[in-house]
Amino acid sequence: MTLDRSSLSPHLEAASQKTHASHLAGLRAVAALEIFKGVLALAGGIALLTLLHKDLGDVAENIIEALHLNPADRVFQAFIEAAGRMSDRRLITVVGVVVGYAIIRFVEAYGLWHARAWAEWFAILSGSAYLPLELIEVAKHPAHLIRWAVLIANILVVLYMIYVRWDALKAAKAVVETG
Repeated sequence: MTLDRSSLSPHLEAASQKTHASHLAGLRAVAALEIFKGVLALAGGIALLTLLHKDLGDVAENIIEALHLNPADRVFQAFIEAAGRMSDRRLITVVGVVVGYAIIRFVEAYGLWHARAWAEWFAILSGSAYLPLELIEVAKHPAHLIRWAVLIANILVVLYMIYVRWDALKAAKAVVETG
């Protein structure tokens, strides 16, 4: 038995819309999280732009002192020296990368807000890509609650997006089987 794909297409589209409608609140919550991450990235990029034409070594030293950290500590010394070597060109490159990251977050948020399958797949892939790094950070610093919160939130988002895709594929399969 062969199935005419053109006759199934409206039924598949209807099943997809019904499935996504049932997940719209969750998809929009994840989209809001992506918007938040994009806004944070842009704020960081703007903050970096304010550092153009400044001695970043001095700025780093002032930050360390303002946080009441020991500037003589070797880790902070390395940070101050690295900041001092940062050129304006390199700073602009970093800002460009940050803006690119923010654009990616906003595009993903748009797709999730409008329940696009490509955005759901992208959310699964991009969220999963960070999991190994987050696991390493939690293993290095097990008492750091923010790292745990980020890891757990990311796991929940990835699992939820897998559930949404699974549900959509299950609905499409049911339409194909009923013809």
